[in-house]
Amino acid sequence: MIRVTNLTKRYGPVLAVDNISFHVERGGVVGFLGPNGAGKSTTIRILTCYLPATQGSASVAGFDVFRDSLEVRRRIGYLPESTPLYPEMRVREYLHFRGKLRGMTYDERVGAIRKVVDRCWLGEFVDRPIGHLSKGMRQRVGLADAIMHDPEVLILDEPTIGLDPAQIRETRNLIRELGERHTVLLSSHILSEVEQVCSRTIIIAAGRIVASGSPQELRDQLAAKARVVAELKAPTQDVEREAKAIPGVQHVDVAASNGWVRVSIQPQPDRDVREDVYRLSKAKDWTLRELKREGASLEDFFVQVTARQSEARAAQPQA
Repeated sequence: MIRVTNLTKRYGPVLAVDNISFHVERGGVVGFLGPNGAGKSTTIRILTCYLPATQGSASVAGFDVFRDSLEVRRRIGYLPESTPLYPEMRVREYLHFRGKLRGMTYDERVGAIRKVVDRCWLGEFVDRPIGHLSKGMRQRVGLADAIMHDPEVLILDEPTIGLDPAQIRETRNLIRELGERHTVLLSSHILSEVEQVCSRTIIIAAGRIVASGSPQELRDQLAAKARVVAELKAPTQDVEREAKAIPGVQHVDVAASNGWVRVSIQPQPDRDVREDVYRLSKAKDWTLRELKREGASLEDFFVQVTARQSEARAAQPQA
């Protein structure tokens, strides 16, 4: 439904999107996750025909975003991060205006507005001027506009910004429901939001795709990076030396505090050295106070991605 091939976007000397490729199948909710400045919004603006790419290709519902932009626009609903609205218009008036631009008849608009007003919790606000609404309420108006023409593809850029906790929960539930009938690309920098809503996640950093898969697949990839942590009462240098001698150990960090040594052991992928550490403590008669295996989390991975992006941005030439 969405296909991106070798897509690149430059702003002068700044490389915003760096030769990325991915595809999104029909149906479901796919998360487009990355820190601020990663290239998410630039990619989305290209997919929604707001920006031309420097090179590469992209298509939505089988139509090229460069050659068939009008056909693409007919088939997508787009909620940008900052929703552009006419503050002097009332909500119902604005939705009629947007529906008319899309070629909907009056009767089609009336029926569609009734549905989206209910789905986006706008009932008591539908006849108020948009300029009198809160930021969160204006976000709901933008979402109602995006889904009003029942598009095949929905592209949502940070859809929960400005919403209160109850509204965020309801919006996430709505996005899940929309994923049953539409293809939804959800852009966000909020890890928990993507984990709760999306069946698949694409992670972008510094303009490049760094990981892709379901949340569970990403966790499985990270599980191979699990480490063993132990706390022992023993000489620091002895602990470090003996831990490094355990077969399959790649890296060891030790820190001493109040007579206890905390050791973090990074073994080879799929190697669990807890039994080795326990046997070592028994053989050396060291008191073992703690022994556990810590798996790398998606949050850990996201923090690493953010750090790598900062390094990559710092290395780019300045305009």
